[in-house]
Amino acid sequence: MSSAASILLVDDDRHLAESMAQWLREMSHEVETAETLDQAKQRVSRRAYDLVITDLRLGADDGFDLIRFARAKQPDSSILVVTGYATADTAVQAVRAGAFDLLTKPLIDEELNLAIQRATAQREISRENEMLRRQLDRRSGMESILSHDYRMLKIFDVVDSIADARASVLITGENGTGKSMIARAIHARSSRRGGPFVEVACGALPDTLLESELFGHTAGSFTGATHDRAGKFQLADGGTIFLDEIATATPAMQVKLLRVLQEFEFEPLGGTVTKSVDTRVILATNEDLSRAVEQGRFRQDLYYRVNVINIVLPALRERIGDIPLLVDHFLREVSEACGREISGFNQEAMDVLQSYSWPGNVRQLENVVERAVLLARDAMLTVDDLPPELTGRVANPWTPGDIAPDSPDALSMSDVSGKTLREALEAPERQIILQALRSNGWNRAATAESLDINRTTLYKKMKRLGLDDPRLQFV
Repeated sequence: MSSAASILLVDDDRHLAESMAQWLREMSHEVETAETLDQAKQRVSRRAYDLVITDLRLGADDGFDLIRFARAKQPDSSILVVTGYATADTAVQAVRAGAFDLLTKPLIDEELNLAIQRATAQREISRENEMLRRQLDRRSGMESILSHDYRMLKIFDVVDSIADARASVLITGENGTGKSMIARAIHARSSRRGGPFVEVACGALPDTLLESELFGHTAGSFTGATHDRAGKFQLADGGTIFLDEIATATPAMQVKLLRVLQEFEFEPLGGTVTKSVDTRVILATNEDLSRAVEQGRFRQDLYYRVNVINIVLPALRERIGDIPLLVDHFLREVSEACGREISGFNQEAMDVLQSYSWPGNVRQLENVVERAVLLARDAMLTVDDLPPELTGRVANPWTPGDIAPDSPDALSMSDVSGKTLREALEAPERQIILQALRSNGWNRAATAESLDINRTTLYKKMKRLGLDDPRLQFV
């Protein structure tokens, strides 16, 4: 016996249709009938069926019209053709129109039952494949973003929630925090994933070239424009465009962007024909756009347009519990690429990695791990395999009277170059507080007393330095 299915039975012979419907109901199927093409179209428009069984001759109407209509309205429904006038050409034509199978009258019960079983089994396989494809899409969207941090997990939830929204998304965060990866994850988890993902680094191009890059140009619009060229917005039609470093756009370019974000229409450079696109827009910046608005560097109306959904990525120093996870991932990647057997960093080196402020964020961490693997002399990586800016050791030879290169008080000049005093002191201050917290079993009152500061000051410093994550005490 076949599994129960919802079936629409279409035949202009009412008595034959009712007789077949009764037999199908005895087989536990849910059956509705229709005698004409119009009735069948109305039922298909109203609901989805697992299977549509139709004759090719429906009075004065053609059953092929129903096949095409059902395929367009309910593409997941299987269509089984039953006819008393079958030829080889008819069978080929039916399959090309979208039919799953063709049976000839008079029908044999077992033959019909087997055809229904094949159709429902094929439908189940298609459903399972679609489910697996969606699961793979979800994994592909986030598989390269590694984190156990609760702030990042909340961001993952936001990505899921807004993936199919038409509204623009603004991703903010320091350089190296993974803004491009989040943008790609939004695209991969959306219904636009089959369309293009186009990335534009707005800060890498001067204003005139950026306009041509985004909106395209016509032949003769400027010197060297020998032919028409489609812009990135047009190339991203049906997909997603990611505008990185949006804060670098000039006022003139901001006006053009405001229009395309409002109306999704634009004219190519040098052209007069208005083009329309269906493009999802994701933007990113490492600047505080609200401050840029106050300073007059960014249009207020554009700011409100792009800031519909704002995803703020935390800096790596604010989620140091992720560092061991990221280090392990980068170690595997670099070791495999270099063909080297590396077992990992020892605890002292890992403590240094977790105590550093990481101004370059995840990108800098990846570079540090790659450097350590390439220069390592042993399978176990140590503090000696880390660059001077992390360890505070001076790389140049020292003379008596200088601070020894292995002294904890030594600082590389690269650590303080171009920084304010507060910025330069941030890394050692963080390390001192972290060590004091560990020494006092993460008792904040005892830590504040040992550091000779009040608890309020300690709490503020912990928040500023990314030490307020309760999971750090288990690292």
